[in-house]
Amino acid sequence: MTDVTSSKSARRPHHWRHDLIELAALFTAVVVADTIAKSIVKGPDGPYLLVFSAIALVATAAFHTWWARRHSHASHAPPAGPTGGHSPVAVPVSTEEERAETGPVVPAETALWRMRTTVADTPGSLAALCTVLARLGVDILTLQTHPLADGTVDEFLLRAPAGLSAHALARETAAAGGRDTWTERADAHDLVDTPTRVLGLATRTALDAAELPLALRQLLGRCTLHSVPAVSLTGRPTGEPAPVEGVLEETVMRLRDPNGGTLIVERPYLPFTPTEFARARALVELDARLGPRVPRSQDVLTLPEGNEITVRRADQRDLPAARAMHDRCSARTLGLRYHGPVGDADRYLDHLLSPRFGRTLAVQTASGRLVALGHLLWDGDETEVALMVEDDWQRRGIGSELLGRLVAMAEETGCASVYAVTQSSNTGMVAAMRALNLPLDYQIEEGTLVITARLASAPRPAARPQHRETRQEQPHEGARRAEH
Repeated sequence: MTDVTSSKSARRPHHWRHDLIELAALFTAVVVADTIAKSIVKGPDGPYLLVFSAIALVATAAFHTWWARRHSHASHAPPAGPTGGHSPVAVPVSTEEERAETGPVVPAETALWRMRTTVADTPGSLAALCTVLARLGVDILTLQTHPLADGTVDEFLLRAPAGLSAHALARETAAAGGRDTWTERADAHDLVDTPTRVLGLATRTALDAAELPLALRQLLGRCTLHSVPAVSLTGRPTGEPAPVEGVLEETVMRLRDPNGGTLIVERPYLPFTPTEFARARALVELDARLGPRVPRSQDVLTLPEGNEITVRRADQRDLPAARAMHDRCSARTLGLRYHGPVGDADRYLDHLLSPRFGRTLAVQTASGRLVALGHLLWDGDETEVALMVEDDWQRRGIGSELLGRLVAMAEETGCASVYAVTQSSNTGMVAAMRALNLPLDYQIEEGTLVITARLASAPRPAARPQHRETRQEQPHEGARRAEH
């Protein structure tokens, strides 16, 4: 922050008492000078003494003026603050002529970096690192410290000159005593301070149980999250569940899933710190205390033939209705959806409807019958979309409506792409993916078709005019949020 001081603002208004004092001093000086002059003039060397006195007075006045100007310029110089600090600096005001000669000030091009390094837990270690960063012209925007047993992990958000490379930044950091340095380009979203970001993630998790995996990803950065259920689809135990307090092992943390099973978070490129582990465990504990929950907002749509349907979020409480829909579906429809034996279809429902593995949209008729399901599934670093529409309700635009909403959800969560796995003969799914107006990649292997849609910087799906949409919101367990 810069303080600018002008000469006009530094002037103080004179008071009438000051004028009286100066006038009295002037009369006194005249009387004293007259008395001395009369005494000296009477002597033989009186004129010479007066001349020498005048010269001495002139020399003294000149020296006083030079001394005052020198100290006046020094007082306007900016104080020397600590290197790389943010202390206020006083600078003289430039005139219009000076600004015209120097031209407009063009800010230097900069780039945002996230940097994490480990320094010794000794006095002055952080100061040495900050001094090196200041010498490179790097501004420290935020700083977090993570204490360890053998040092301190310092996490910086930096604004550096655009010409400074990651290699040079890491090299200079190592020269200042930093080790295990990691750097990554940042963006404007990283400017949000950590407490605000954590509170926002906690709020999202409290409103929707499906937000927990996404919140953990955003909290911990670039990582992979796997949700391992306690038992497999065949009913066999999948392994020893994590303890209640969780386990931290360098680049892997295991957390107890409130729904049973284990949440495994991996980040191979950077070990987790105890602080990050504590934050992740607090989010999981919040999810466990709140229990099952899903936003109960819903949209009522009118199909071209006049039938009304309702699109809403679904969870494991819709399991009986979903199984009943399975019973009404043909073997071909179930085979296109699950790519396996039709008898195993019901086993997938409990997994698919769990908010831990993604989000599910359900379509029900005016009578309350469930006729379609759409799933957005978290698959490690990727996201899968899957659809199933009951036979009697196919070819009415329901699948395209669900797919457009699922893709919009994926965009909101920051996914770069979504993919769908189907059979090459499933022309309905292929048509729905093409209707998104997104760049598509196709991979076909032994009759299985994988269609990947890239979402980054892509336009939103086009609106479907055959649906007239109204909104009805129903609060559920204190959550009031519109879900599109």
